[in-house]
Amino acid sequence: MTSLRRNLRLYLVTDPQLCGSVGVVETVRQAVAGGVSMVQLRDKTATTAERVSLARALGEVLSGSGVPLVINDDVEAAILADMDGAHIGQDDMTPAQARARLGPDKILGLSCETEQSVTAADPSIVDYLGLGPVFGTETKTDHKAPIGFDGLAHLVALSSMPNVAIGGLKAPHQSRVQHSGADGLAVVSAICGQPDITAAARAFSTNES
Repeated sequence: MTSLRRNLRLYLVTDPQLCGSVGVVETVRQAVAGGVSMVQLRDKTATTAERVSLARALGEVLSGSGVPLVINDDVEAAILADMDGAHIGQDDMTPAQARARLGPDKILGLSCETEQSVTAADPSIVDYLGLGPVFGTETKTDHKAPIGFDGLAHLVALSSMPNVAIGGLKAPHQSRVQHSGADGLAVVSAICGQPDITAAARAFSTNES
């Protein structure tokens, strides 16, 4: 569990539109060079087969790096591509269903936006929680109202499980996230589509307290 907490420190969520002509694979390669410690493949419009193909390409990039790759909202793709695991939301299959499909050894993350969802998360089933949104974000428009750093600290305090802050976070927010007690932060536009992807990722370490 300690190693998972370390991996959650800087968690990149991919966005194919933001990655633009650079592409998801090259974005991830450069982001990991800058310090990204975990990657979530998120592509809402792709088919399972397309996610599997992209995940395998990302797996080659990440091979030997110690950086886990999870797939958002597609447990079947995670299984078929034999990636490190999956991340699901409250409106997807239940965590118990996801765990049954993934087996005991894969990583399973769960998005939680409320007190009730945090306290209901079963640590024997789920490995880590995504907490937020801290701020509103254009990369995910169906989220609940932003909770801010005080709300983040409150959700963190409700569970001893590893967790990552989500929602509109940038490099200058790094120390505030740390002070909340969260293990790390998940970012999209702060890295994807930036002119210098490696430098954008590296900027987070310079803002650590």
